[in-house]
Amino acid sequence: MQTEGADQEDGKGKSVYSDRPATANASDWQVAIDEYHRYPEDIALMKAAGMNCYRFQISWSRVCPTGDGDFNEAGIAFYAKLIDDLLAAGITPMVCLYHFDMPLALAKQYNGFMSRHVVEAFVRYAKAMIDRFADKVPYWLTFNEQNLYFQPDAFLISGYDHGNRSLSDLYTINHHVMLAHATVANYLHATTHAQIGGMLAYVQTYPASPDPQDALYAQQIDEFLNRNQLDVFVNGHYSSQVMRYMANHDIDGDIQDADLAILAECHSDYIAFSYYQSTLIDSHHVPIGTAPNNYLAAGGLTQNPTLPANEWHWVVDPTGFRNLMTSVYNSYHTPMFPVENGLGVREQYDGKPINDDYRIAYHRAHLQALKAAYGEDGVPIIGYLGWGLIDIPSSSGNMDKRYGLVYVDRTNHDLRTLARIPKRSYEWFKQVTMSNGERLD
Repeated sequence: MQTEGADQEDGKGKSVYSDRPATANASDWQVAIDEYHRYPEDIALMKAAGMNCYRFQISWSRVCPTGDGDFNEAGIAFYAKLIDDLLAAGITPMVCLYHFDMPLALAKQYNGFMSRHVVEAFVRYAKAMIDRFADKVPYWLTFNEQNLYFQPDAFLISGYDHGNRSLSDLYTINHHVMLAHATVANYLHATTHAQIGGMLAYVQTYPASPDPQDALYAQQIDEFLNRNQLDVFVNGHYSSQVMRYMANHDIDGDIQDADLAILAECHSDYIAFSYYQSTLIDSHHVPIGTAPNNYLAAGGLTQNPTLPANEWHWVVDPTGFRNLMTSVYNSYHTPMFPVENGLGVREQYDGKPINDDYRIAYHRAHLQALKAAYGEDGVPIIGYLGWGLIDIPSSSGNMDKRYGLVYVDRTNHDLRTLARIPKRSYEWFKQVTMSNGERLD
């Protein structure tokens, strides 16, 4: 929904984003950057920059308009052509199956991933896409930033249409999403030679002070929001700390014995993650009795006095990038694959190429951290995907928060020309990719 546009073209059904209106700080979702019609131009930009991997989502509602009904062959044909064109350009496709945009019919009728029917519908859709494309797509993801389904964001991204947003509902959504992931991963491993991994939105969380309670809360955040997912992705079971919390608070999460057997078969070929920033936790701002899932919402600090940040208070912390790769690999011994990393900045095009040295500095520092994790800490790293090649609306719909190496000529409320205009960082990345990361100057 952040790239394609063509919201109901060629048989596509509505997703939960289709009818969301524009706001003062966000666009609507009808056009995005018109990738549906313009992707050949963007593949050419990737190829010219020496990029050799592209992650994209297959839109569930484009290939199955109601989410659980007939498949739309025109939508499937679009992705077949996209995959073939990427391969012809020497670019490896990586498919993500769900990036927040639940088919609207499933949200309205079944309340999204609150329902086991939606789990079954997702698995049916995912198996169909694997059957069609796994011979050409070597890397797969089920859910973008899957640990968000164990945080308050879950109610915004899971197709949750009605309810009181209770802790019990949160745990049910998390389990249903994990059950869907494990079922799909098991199917892919049983039927193809492709690889699949779970993906996290990894925010490195530090204690705000030397107070041991801050350190305890930081540990609990990591365990609930990161390692609980990783334990299933790699080892096939939930965290014992999380399971004890559920037992102590009478939360069942709709976990059934048959589900645990499916989870037990699950494993990951790599651990994928997004990384943009780190944060601090001040336990004294967290009300007593708050679930660890909600600690950051209550006591997370948006500024770290030792680090710079952008205007949205996203802290720039390349050391945290290295630290998470090393610590996670040391615990799980599974190759790491950062698939989102970048800096959002408000930018204006005035007819001259945008001189975004701040973005170059951000990526340079994070690539240096990646090289240190690999070369000094011994972490096997499959690749590095920046966010992103090209400006797109953020997940909230804000086109003003730009991450791309290529400027797109549109604003939140004016489509303008949608022209693609490389920034200075695009030229810098050419030397990075052409030298396989040797030249970062």
